[in-house]
Amino acid sequence: MPVSLSPSLALVTLSYRPDFHRCRLLVNSVGQLNQTPVRHYIIVDQRDYSVFQPLANAHTEILAVEALLPPWIRRLPLVNRAWLSLKTPPIRNWVLQQLVKISFARFASEAVTVFVDSDVVFIRPFDLTNFARQNQTRLFRVPEYYSPDFEPLYAAAYRLLGLEGYRYGVARPNYIGNLISWRQSNVVALCDRIEQVGGRPWLETLARAKTLSEYILYGVFVDHVLGDAAGHVYDWSPLCHEYWRPRPLDDSQLAEFFTAVPPETIAVMVSAKAGISPDRYSRYLQRYRAAPAVP
Repeated sequence: MPVSLSPSLALVTLSYRPDFHRCRLLVNSVGQLNQTPVRHYIIVDQRDYSVFQPLANAHTEILAVEALLPPWIRRLPLVNRAWLSLKTPPIRNWVLQQLVKISFARFASEAVTVFVDSDVVFIRPFDLTNFARQNQTRLFRVPEYYSPDFEPLYAAAYRLLGLEGYRYGVARPNYIGNLISWRQSNVVALCDRIEQVGGRPWLETLARAKTLSEYILYGVFVDHVLGDAAGHVYDWSPLCHEYWRPRPLDDSQLAEFFTAVPPETIAVMVSAKAGISPDRYSRYLQRYRAAPAVP
């Protein structure tokens, strides 16, 4: 069924206890600045569920990771770096997070899922047209990008999808970002493809992966398998102003970062890995919300 003129959309954020205060800023910004009906799902480990439950409201729902996984995947008490799997080797946390994203999007009742990291905060009004219009859904895609760190991720995507022609050391599109929108129907097709190639259920295949990028996997599938049938429009406009580096900024650098926010962006991201307390930049967020909207 084609997506309607106003496709249903879910915002999805994976978070955990140390990022609670950042996630609270995000949830508040969605409530203040979202212009159209949307459901925001916060997904956390069961052990963190009670911490995040106060964020639940009319448009925000807290889900436990365990509720999105089959019974054969479980967290072991006192083990923080991996999950127990009865059908595969132990699953490392960062791989499991990607499995949770795919699982949510595959079974979502919404037609479009937008993944938003918990260290993102919206600073300007936004609505569905930022991500989906009529039968076209935005896919973040930088046409040419190269990083040697990405080579294993692309190689894994080609292998999982049964694609030939992978070459080392060439520029490829980049699909990794902070506001990533997928179509539910494409995720179903992606999982079906993985099962056809791997000969076992998609979750078992991906759980065995030693390295994986869910965004690259989906992007390569759209580019090389679905093509025009994917219903995506490519876009690499900077919807989010980002600071990725794993080191803090001093006060002047932080002020400079927020001064440089482009007028067309709707969100900012200060990486949690930078170790900057949200209290240090919350005043800048209030300034943007108080400013007139850019026409």
